[in-house]
Amino acid sequence: MADYPTSFDKEALLKCARGELFGEGNAQLPAPPMLMMDRITDVSADGGAHGKGHITAEFDITPDLWFFDCHFPGNPIMPGCLGLDGLWQLTGFNLGWRGWQGRGYALGVGEVKLTGMVRPDRKMLTYKIDFTKAIQTRRLTMGVADGIVEADGEVIYQVKDMKVALSES
Repeated sequence: MADYPTSFDKEALLKCARGELFGEGNAQLPAPPMLMMDRITDVSADGGAHGKGHITAEFDITPDLWFFDCHFPGNPIMPGCLGLDGLWQLTGFNLGWRGWQGRGYALGVGEVKLTGMVRPDRKMLTYKIDFTKAIQTRRLTMGVADGIVEADGEVIYQVKDMKVALSES
């Protein structure tokens, strides 16, 4: 287990996006504007609903975010796929935080439910991810997790069996 803190501010997330947090060739967050969180408030390898790890993060919503102008003009809504991407980003971050090697990539998701929308009047998204499996073998490094996205405390997205892997190639 690597010795990283259990919370990260925006500057630390940007350091991760530059490949400076977990080392060259390892888990990396995307750079803005695709970085879908402003801070990670808690991360573990053994917490969460299943005792297999968790991660919680927040994203501040402001009316000037890039996607509101283009999706959809006159009816601004954050694309649901960006919320899903935020969940994948954080799942991969957790694997890197554990000290596991390789670049992250999404493998899929078993189930997605979108029950609400993110409009410019929302203030904050909260991502909550609970790992159901965290696997590291000679040939496979992968996390499987369930997650939710809350907008101002209201659950608006739910996912089951989200998969992210790390690959050294």
